[in-house]
Amino acid sequence: MADAEALPGPTPAAATGDSPTPRRRAGKAEHPASLGAGITGLALGALGVVFGDIGTSPLYAMQTVFSIDGNAVSPSQSDVYGVISLIFWSVTVIVSIKYVIFMLRADNDGEGGVMALAALVRSAVRDGRWASFALALGVLGASLFYGDSLITPAISVLSAVEGVEVVRPELAEAVLPIGAVILALLFVGQRAGTERVGRLFGPVMAVWFVVLAVLGLPHIVAHPDVLLGLSPTYIVLFFADHPFTAFIAMGAVVLAITGAEALYADMGHFGRRPIRRAWFVAVFPALIINYLGQGALILHDPSAVSNPFYLLAPDWARIPLIVLATAATVIASQAVISGAFSVSQQAVRLGYLPRLTVKHTSEHESGQIYVPTVNWLLFGGVLILIATFRSSSSLATAYGLAVTGTLLLSTTLLLVHAATTWRWATWQLVTLGIVFGGIELLYFTANLTKIVHGGWLPLLVAAFVIVVMTTWQRGRRVVTARRTDMEGSLREFLDELPDEIVRVPGTAVFPHPTNETAPLALRANVEFNHVLHQHVVIVSLVSTSVPHVPVDQRLTVDDLWHPQDGVVHVSARFGFQDVQDVPGVLRQACELSPELAAGDPDEALYYISRITIERGTEPGMRTWRKRLFVGLAHNAASPAMSFRLPTERTVVMGSRVDL
Repeated sequence: MADAEALPGPTPAAATGDSPTPRRRAGKAEHPASLGAGITGLALGALGVVFGDIGTSPLYAMQTVFSIDGNAVSPSQSDVYGVISLIFWSVTVIVSIKYVIFMLRADNDGEGGVMALAALVRSAVRDGRWASFALALGVLGASLFYGDSLITPAISVLSAVEGVEVVRPELAEAVLPIGAVILALLFVGQRAGTERVGRLFGPVMAVWFVVLAVLGLPHIVAHPDVLLGLSPTYIVLFFADHPFTAFIAMGAVVLAITGAEALYADMGHFGRRPIRRAWFVAVFPALIINYLGQGALILHDPSAVSNPFYLLAPDWARIPLIVLATAATVIASQAVISGAFSVSQQAVRLGYLPRLTVKHTSEHESGQIYVPTVNWLLFGGVLILIATFRSSSSLATAYGLAVTGTLLLSTTLLLVHAATTWRWATWQLVTLGIVFGGIELLYFTANLTKIVHGGWLPLLVAAFVIVVMTTWQRGRRVVTARRTDMEGSLREFLDELPDEIVRVPGTAVFPHPTNETAPLALRANVEFNHVLHQHVVIVSLVSTSVPHVPVDQRLTVDDLWHPQDGVVHVSARFGFQDVQDVPGVLRQACELSPELAAGDPDEALYYISRITIERGTEPGMRTWRKRLFVGLAHNAASPAMSFRLPTERTVVMGSRVDL
């Protein structure tokens, strides 16, 4: 069974020609997350949710670089300086400049992520083909992000637990079971919400970043020559000495910037300013100090390439460090899990996924959500990954393509946004396109060499997500067209109502995508029960391409063609992060409409048309896509829950559509 009115979801802005209102200029106002609490407190919370992924990269990035292809990168001075320089300038250019400075400016009314950016670009471009292209890039980027969301928890937790092998090699067989238990606790804990999680994780990550700096600093002081590696000239020398090895090394160096997209996707949870402050004050300095420390250690003890992170610490500190690193990697997983929740909700509102149950976990910040279906699908996928790859070094080969592919897509969308909204000059676009796009294209190309060694995994996940999203979008259009034929014209329906029809007391509310056709539940109520309520409200929920629509700009009330007949149409505009509260819409409409003023919104009945979608022989979709769409529709979340309808006053009426 699937809901006829609610199955396709609220009418997307693309279908209605809707666009952000002139008073709401995206990117100008700070998201409420930045205003609901002190900046310092939010920055601390951001440490626990936003920076966990990139903050734990020192656990495995350097180790992976020096272990590729039988130690092709040697612990020589030129190679170590080259790797240090690559890491430093990659983090500086891609994360500090591109994401923290520019991408965080490209927020969709305070929300981030590739889907939000694609929706923002779509609303700004005038050419329909460019708008479709932008949204297609958003879908592809979101698909790759799901691959990242699977790999990050697996590689992060395993890399931390593998520290046990450094201290007690005989416990190597216990790494996988311990990792599985830790991951289970992480995913079970998601229902508590990012507000509570961030409050718990923030102080732990603050300690983690202090420890990163403390571990690296003594080695830098003992061997200050490693600071020479910060010069970009060593990147040139690295490639000049052995270009192929340097090129392959880039496929592992990219691990140092994993988490940049999660940083952007999680912007709605905390806001732009707290994220920037946390990055430049704590995260960036700690990361660079630790990487320099690892480089200094490798230069003066080449055997340290086996696990340079844990070998930074003295023997007595390694067990406590393993405990802290395990906690930090659990937190690292939180960054991409929270990002996956945000991206999923955005995809639902933009019409690319079926309605999902979304639980808001904070009374103050609308961006802090929990999506049970996504949570448990990720958990199942992560368990399969660790059972298949069995080590962080094996998983590292699968990591780069998802990260670099998303980087390229976000740069493309950023440049279009800069051209259409920021009105950048051509030379500015070309300069940043060459700098960001050039570096990311090199990283992407280097990771193509890892496809057969595990790089196929994120591509497979992305392909599956793309199929699901495009199938749902296409199926929505087909079902909507056929349902429209069944519903018929609303105006003709009202014109043909018999004068003697019984009008019963009360208010009846019919959620319905448009005022052009008659809701099936309304038609059935008249045809079978021969009654019409004294007040009839047809509510259309319109999803805009911005995250939030102010309450005072949300409703449009129309008395339709027969004033005083008691039938009113209410169009309610929602951002793709707003809570779609239909009873709240009704209460607001009663204040605006004299025709509804006499009704009691707290006693209203809500009528939902629920249809069974069956696979038919009609053209429009391939058979396997029809099966997939029907399966998705049958498992979509209840519209009563999504629209916050009171269960005791909600009536469900059935029908059928052949797909």
